Amino acid sequence: MAARIGRLHVITDVVVQTRFTHEELAEAACAGGADIVQLRDKSQPVESFAAVARRVAEICRHHGVTFIVNDHVRVARDVEADGVHLGRRDSSIEDARALLGERAIVGASVGSLEEALEAEASGADYVGFGHVFATMSKTKPTPPVGLDALARVAARARVPVIAIGGITEANAAQVMETGAWGIAVIGAVCAADDPRAATRRLKRIVELG
Repeated sequence: MAARIGRLHVITDVVVQTRFTHEELAEAACAGGADIVQLRDKSQPVESFAAVARRVAEICRHHGVTFIVNDHVRVARDVEADGVHLGRRDSSIEDARALLGERAIVGASVGSLEEALEAEASGADYVGFGHVFATMSKTKPTPPVGLDALARVAARARVPVIAIGGITEANAAQVMETGAWGIAVIGAVCAADDPRAATRRLKRIVELG
């Protein structure tokens, strides 16, 4: 499953920036070498989100890139996404698996070793651990978990650990040195002047890690 998960996850976002649409970001990420594109948008109603998801799914299929929908399990099913990523207050891993089937990728956000092991036991295919550093993509009520905590989770979890939160070209190598399977980025790509080039540079860092 780890090979299917891939090491570089790009999460599209139209809040940290407004120059690019989800579709443009997905195209740039795919062209730049992202292993997974995740569509995330908490601001849109389900109907318009589903329309965007359908278009992003087509872009990812064209490039042969894995497509993950954040939160909306039924949308993921309806647009035939490769899987879903669940936050800590979203649908349960078990419910998502029941709706999407055994072949779907189900990822889960976690913020501690205990949560990571619980998600693993519940059937998550990977965990997104963070926020590792301070992040501009959303307001966080808790402080960053840091690299040491990431290393502990990476050492104990049997599923791929994807680090998230404030990861940039400047610190991505440090993140990979912890033993994390990969990274998920938002602002480092979406807020870049050239999202495709930014993806390409991050891809090189992750591959060296």
